[in-house]
Amino acid sequence: MLQVKNISFQYKKQPVLKDVSFSVKKGEHLAVIGESGSGKSTLLKLLYGTYNLTEGHIFWKDIEILGPNHNLIIGPEFMKYVAQEFDLMPFITVSENIGAFLSNFFPEEKQARISELLDVVELKPFANTKVKELSGGQKQRVALARAIAKQPEVLLLDEPFSHIDNFKKQSLRRSLFNYLKEKQITCIVATHDKNDVLSYSDNMIVLHETKIMANNIPKHLYNLPQNKLIASFFGEFNVIDNKFIYAHQLTVVKKSHLKATVIKSYFKGNCYLIEANFNGENIFFEHQIQLEKNILVYLKINIPAIIS
Repeated sequence: MLQVKNISFQYKKQPVLKDVSFSVKKGEHLAVIGESGSGKSTLLKLLYGTYNLTEGHIFWKDIEILGPNHNLIIGPEFMKYVAQEFDLMPFITVSENIGAFLSNFFPEEKQARISELLDVVELKPFANTKVKELSGGQKQRVALARAIAKQPEVLLLDEPFSHIDNFKKQSLRRSLFNYLKEKQITCIVATHDKNDVLSYSDNMIVLHETKIMANNIPKHLYNLPQNKLIASFFGEFNVIDNKFIYAHQLTVVKKSHLKATVIKSYFKGNCYLIEANFNGENIFFEHQIQLEKNILVYLKINIPAIIS
């Protein structure tokens, strides 16, 4: 188990994290979300031992993770960290980068391992391509594959799909997280994109103003957001009668006590997102067809009875 006990960290005199505690079991996936500057990346770097803690302790099993004051080489052997800047070797191939730290004493096993990881990150056609010739998204996939090459016990991912286009992102997420679950690799992901973690995380923490604002399973945080910051992470939302209502939870009906005037329709592919005026406030709801500006519509709130 990874145990984070009352850790605090400040940059010069500016607090970044204060009194943060949580735990992650072996094989579990934890999502870390929050606004830009909330300390997501800093938290991952502290877990990796990049910085020295101001206060508190971090343990993996019975091993304490310490910062550069105690280690010449940053990062414990059982843990890998993939940052937004990739530390790759540009003048050798994708396969050579992935296998850079695998033993040469067993060449057949090494090649089999490289081939397996090329499949996981969907880069088999680029196996013999030099890294300098790859796009940013392809380099990010090489970095992911290299990080799991020696099957670490803990994997730290900072915005792991930020450079990858939508054509590959969905299938890559499924492939990578399914692989990590199969191998029981503990994974902590810092992200601003709900699609990176909503379907794949066992637990989720929300960082805000140096502290953990919320810590729960994704389904609970989605269904019962305690404030606007958490609700906004999951999509367009409204506040009606002091309740958070997502855009897809509002539907047009023939008659109701909720009346709104259409302002604009936004095409979203599978539906239109409708912006409307409700009691002087702008609200959003989804509808199958475009609605004309200034027409009056009646709305109904549809929330499942079982929400947690």
